[in-house]
Amino acid sequence: MQVRQSVIELFSTFLELDASRVIGWATDAKLRRHMVKEQAQLPQPEQSEDFWVYYWYKLWQNSHSSLSKEHLSAYLQEVCYWVARKMVTGISSSQYTVSDCFQMTIIRVDKVLKGYKPNMGFSLKNYGSAVLSSELKEMLRQQNEIDICTNWRLLKKLSQKRLTESLQNAGQSGEAIERYVLACKCYQELYAPGQPTGTRRLQKPSEATWQSITQLYNELRYTQLTTPGAESNPEMIEKWLTSCAKAVRTYLYPNMTSLNAPRSEEDGGEAQDFLPQLRQESYISEIIAAEEQVDRQSQQAQISDVLVKAIKELDSEAQKIIQIYYTKGLTQQQIAKELGVKQYTVSRRLAKARDTLLVKLATWSQESMHISLNPSVLNYINTVLEEWLQAYYSPNSAKLEQ
Repeated sequence: MQVRQSVIELFSTFLELDASRVIGWATDAKLRRHMVKEQAQLPQPEQSEDFWVYYWYKLWQNSHSSLSKEHLSAYLQEVCYWVARKMVTGISSSQYTVSDCFQMTIIRVDKVLKGYKPNMGFSLKNYGSAVLSSELKEMLRQQNEIDICTNWRLLKKLSQKRLTESLQNAGQSGEAIERYVLACKCYQELYAPGQPTGTRRLQKPSEATWQSITQLYNELRYTQLTTPGAESNPEMIEKWLTSCAKAVRTYLYPNMTSLNAPRSEEDGGEAQDFLPQLRQESYISEIIAAEEQVDRQSQQAQISDVLVKAIKELDSEAQKIIQIYYTKGLTQQQIAKELGVKQYTVSRRLAKARDTLLVKLATWSQESMHISLNPSVLNYINTVLEEWLQAYYSPNSAKLEQ
């Protein structure tokens, strides 16, 4: 993959992929013009990517502007690609290509932006990598479940909340949603297949079962529907439930269309050319000054100092275990065999070592940065710690020697 050189490229170009092969970088003309325009308003050209990350992040945070998000999406292209490639490489017999997984990560950029906290001193790329890896794993796990299960198995385990959200997303009226939800509840209550309930190849109910489901629906519609409506029949109930399954699949895994996709021959151009042009005020006066950028770099160094010191305060066995775990990527059982100890010893010592480091980092954040600790913040700090450990024990990492 060709490395992007200038900040203009970093925030205005997007990867073009063909299955698992990188074709090259495509420039978004609108984003490029926007970057050039914003750069021109500065007293002197700013070439620091950290500056522009914070610049577009603040714009997005203050106004949730789509252009700011697009600039940050462009910036995170390499992160999304490497997360996708690593995931596909690690999945045996995967039906997904790097391009598939890449698209899945791109649509989760909002998740990264909502959780990112620049004042913690960690880069958007490192945080994005950790979050997107977790998101992609969960998406693939769920996707596999959705893809290989029949409509009848999908509906059997579906929650009412998820079904309602899916139907709302499909544009169904409130009256129709009530009918569909009631039909699904009757189906879930009465369909008890003879085969194990865990099977994903659950076949549709028999005619007798459809009759029972329909009878229950017709009885309950008077008390559970705002407007009872006409009496239903088995064919109609089956049609409704099939529509429910389709709505759920569409809601969970929507089709992803590129903004660079061509429109019809009559219209010409690309989809992005027809998006409304958004006007944004310049936030130059509100963007961090050079000294604030130095402060963030200083915070990163302080955090590293805190964690390096904390690691050196661990006993030798704990240091050895955590080093092997992150350097060699071995399982706990493999580490136990290498060190000649029990697996539960490795598990206990590794968990205790990570907890110790987490407490040290959380305490430092509270005392030095005056951050109020709550479950959400601790979860964020835990993610940052994991990313730091992976980077610190990377073979290419230049560790502090004291």
